[in-house]
Amino acid sequence: MNSAQTKSVKLGIRKGDTVTVIAGRERLSPDSVGKVLKVDTKNMRVLVEKKNMVKRHIRPNQQNPQGGYLEKESYLHYSNVQLFCPKCNRGVRFGVKVAEDKKHKGKTKKVRVCRRCDNAFDA
Repeated sequence: MNSAQTKSVKLGIRKGDTVTVIAGRERLSPDSVGKVLKVDTKNMRVLVEKKNMVKRHIRPNQQNPQGGYLEKESYLHYSNVQLFCPKCNRGVRFGVKVAEDKKHKGKTKKVRVCRRCDNAFDA
């Protein structure tokens, strides 16, 4: 496989998860917790709400005659975020356990659980 072809990987973080930033300049912000907006499995990056804000310069156009700049979120590497456990009130590592599916009787599914308190993220 050459460098132009990259393989898509399955990450433990999904869209809609609440995560905390554990590395980089966003780690030092008072509220480092945010919601995952997008997950890019090909580049192993996540887009977190209101984190890693960058300025995008806009040239003058009909909608914006003055031009200016737009602030938007930028991607973070998935290794710089951890799942946020509301029970522990901090970022935690997670494991996977097999649990009974509540929607379908008699079937099981894999559930992500907190390594510290055994709280299920996918209930």
